[in-house]
Amino acid sequence: MKDIYTKIQEVIAARQPAALCLIVETKGSTPRKAGAKMIVHGDGTIFGTIGGGNIEYTVIREAMEVIKDCKPKLLSYNLGDDLGMKCNGKASVFIEPIVSNCPLYLFGAGHVNRALNKYAPDFGFRVTLFDERPGIEASPEYQNASILVKPFAESIEEVEFDSRTFVVIATPGHLTDEFVLKTCAKKQHAYLGMIGSKSKVATLRKNLISADILTESELEHIHMPIGIPFSAVTAEEIAISILAQLIDCKNSLF
Repeated sequence: MKDIYTKIQEVIAARQPAALCLIVETKGSTPRKAGAKMIVHGDGTIFGTIGGGNIEYTVIREAMEVIKDCKPKLLSYNLGDDLGMKCNGKASVFIEPIVSNCPLYLFGAGHVNRALNKYAPDFGFRVTLFDERPGIEASPEYQNASILVKPFAESIEEVEFDSRTFVVIATPGHLTDEFVLKTCAKKQHAYLGMIGSKSKVATLRKNLISADILTESELEHIHMPIGIPFSAVTAEEIAISILAQLIDCKNSLF
């Protein structure tokens, strides 16, 4: 029979939404004691148990909220008064999300995204590279990334966007940058950024607002120009400035 630690690794590898529930303290009569563990999956099914009954039912509901919000909780119950159970002990349960690496979508296979692809996996990101130019998938520099080589309009619709999705736009042209930006901005994401000069960004903002594609409020949440401002010159340095911003956003949100 699998132990719970093996199951956690499987959940992470499969990128399944889940939460770990751990009884951290008990007093008096309780179904299970400190150290009991249970995994709650995104569909409400469980692996392991913290004792059954109303405490388990209540914790499963709380775990579903933890999965949704991606924020841990510490809960304490009097099993009799709070949960209507015959045993009148007390239990404290810590629930934490089981978090896999955040998806990082890199649009454009140029020098900056090449460097980001090299560094980002070491900092909690799972990279997917998007480009329209044939032959990119054969490059040894992108062996560790998932690669979609097809028109951006098609590839964007093939992948999922959620509250943990990070997007960096650095395609070969202004028109494709604009298309990807306005398309991804309408999808759920944690971070959206685009490489560009101040003049390019100003023009793009004006065009998107005047065409009633994005609002001023929506544009305020897009990082452009992208990255933490410092005197970055080379593609590798620019990638580091972007990665620093990605890490800052990830650690602030999750």
